[in-house]
Amino acid sequence: MADEIPLRADAQRNRERILAAAEEVFLEKGANVSLDDVAKRAGVGIGTLYRRFPTREELLAAAYSSRFLALAETSRSRDAGRDPLNAMRSYLEELVQHTNVYRGLAASLGTVLQVGTPGCVETSREGVRLLENAQAVGVIRHDISFSDIVSIATAISLATQQDSAPQAHIARLVGVFMDGMAVR
Repeated sequence: MADEIPLRADAQRNRERILAAAEEVFLEKGANVSLDDVAKRAGVGIGTLYRRFPTREELLAAAYSSRFLALAETSRSRDAGRDPLNAMRSYLEELVQHTNVYRGLAASLGTVLQVGTPGCVETSREGVRLLENAQAVGVIRHDISFSDIVSIATAISLATQQDSAPQAHIARLVGVFMDGMAVR
């Protein structure tokens, strides 16, 4: 994505309007809302939306990129001096909490993280780094992959997305999964 051709001023304005509208609509109605609703809110045609964001996952990733960047930055800054298992636990809890911001995002989290926005790249890179650190010191099994972590985050997100106050439920489920990933 870094080597994209700069957009014309009007195309850049349309892109920004689409992203602002997507943020509003996804927060109000969830990630599975009709993309026609997003285009209408942005004041653009559906063709304009699809030229900028050919798939729902690309639009979700672009709209969510800054949140994913914040998650990765918070994780990196907090990691100093923490044991690798607790660092991984905190990352997984935060990934689930971030995933639940847009109701329905969990179902496509794995695809969204592969889109390649700066936030998706950094969140994935941070998760891989934490996983490898935990595996290197022998606290998480070596047969666990980052895609397993994403699958776990997806499962917990789906299980908790309807909770009115999900933090305790998320922490408990993350604990169950962390116990399953730990080296015994």
